[in-house]
Amino acid sequence: MQQLVIASNNAHKIGEIKEMVGDIELLSLKDIGFTEDIPEPYHTFEENALAKASAIYKFSGKNVFADDSGICVNALNGAPGVDSANFSGARDDEKNLQKVLKELKGAQDRSAFYKAVICLIWDGEVYYFEGICEGEIIGAKRGEGGFGYDPIFIPVGYEQTFADLPLSLKNKISHRGKAVMKMVEFLKERNKSI
Repeated sequence: MQQLVIASNNAHKIGEIKEMVGDIELLSLKDIGFTEDIPEPYHTFEENALAKASAIYKFSGKNVFADDSGICVNALNGAPGVDSANFSGARDDEKNLQKVLKELKGAQDRSAFYKAVICLIWDGEVYYFEGICEGEIIGAKRGEGGFGYDPIFIPVGYEQTFADLPLSLKNKISHRGKAVMKMVEFLKERNKSI
């Protein structure tokens, strides 16, 4: 079985992606003994994803993918965007979510989209996969699942938040799900040609 390192120890994220990658063994940073913090100093999802993937590829020599993702709120000129994990100044999901709600108070336009960019380093080559999920921000949290901004984000075509939706459905329609599925299709094609 081929191995693929995911540049994360986030159990929620790893759980979501494990459901999708099928017959590839997914390894976390903990599994490979990588304990350093990787800086994400860049202003694009692509550059941050590449920085993470490159650091882990250098460390382990294994095929690796890293994603950078965030929520982009149109009334906030695309913020929090690449700063989604630290929007409040801290890496704290609840504080970040509350800051978005506070900044949107009274806003007519509550449209937003989640964006994910995956950087895959496979056999030393670099590939990118992108996924976007459009939706809107509601005024108060709803749902028990998900993480980050999921309890206040309703995807287009649904009435439930990401935190309300079953994981199997969220994986199909989410930004990360779309990007991962593009990567999985690519890897299946690669494996056929080997």
